[in-house]
Amino acid sequence: MIRMGTAVEGSGFYPYSVALIDALKVVDPTLEIEAVRTKGSTENAEGLLSGDFDMGLVGGEALHEWVSGHGNERPLKIVSAVQSAPGMFCVRADSRYRSIAELEGRPVVWGPRGAGGAVQARYVMDGMGLDMDRDFQAIYPANFTDGPHMVLESRAAAIWGIGLRWPGFVVIAGRPLGARFIVPSADEIARIRGKYPFLEKLTVPAGLYPGQYDPLHTVGAWSFILARPDLDDEAGYRMAAALNKVERARAFTSQLVQTTARNTLSAIKSIDDLQPGVLRYYRDIKLVK
Repeated sequence: MIRMGTAVEGSGFYPYSVALIDALKVVDPTLEIEAVRTKGSTENAEGLLSGDFDMGLVGGEALHEWVSGHGNERPLKIVSAVQSAPGMFCVRADSRYRSIAELEGRPVVWGPRGAGGAVQARYVMDGMGLDMDRDFQAIYPANFTDGPHMVLESRAAAIWGIGLRWPGFVVIAGRPLGARFIVPSADEIARIRGKYPFLEKLTVPAGLYPGQYDPLHTVGAWSFILARPDLDDEAGYRMAAALNKVERARAFTSQLVQTTARNTLSAIKSIDDLQPGVLRYYRDIKLVK
């Protein structure tokens, strides 16, 4: 039994966690995963350190924040990369907003406090010299599902979201009015990465949402499945083996397409960041020495 901190409906982690658990059941029916619905990355990281969860889904920005605040004190270990998480704004297609500067002073939905998107937005805005609370009319809804409707009903000018096929963006882009997406300019990306180099240049492929005909270039970070510091190595090994079976059997859906061993190795700074059981499995299959 593995207790995994996930997220609530409307977040990017919610459909991912459903797809992940379904795929793992196919390749290893005896590997039992109990999904624990949480408020997202920050709560999952805290639950891992306290031992409430065995594994949890945590955004790269939240992981960076956690490491900055806790150093090497009982470090959380990486089980697998989840998916890249490019961040951007979404507005109604009939709105006049076309740049981040035009959103200043306007009501903006950042997502629930402590969620990966809100954490990312704070870094991105700060990298541009903006404060998400002072320079915007900040909205932190209790539920992810409330934010898109605030934009559709013109109660908010924009919403910030992360990841590929983020549920809130799907809701807005799927309506007849359609959606427009706003990302940092090239100069703004350079400023953001100059202050926070852990944020990478990421691209949202063209055609991911209705009416989005061109690729969108922005910043973001990889999100991860993390393990509590004292997780048994056999559990890490078993999870890595099951994930690799999903990958080799191509049993993944579009949600899981980036959850691969090679993406995991590309996204980490050092193999020492891996959960020891995961590292042993990677060595057994000759992915690392």
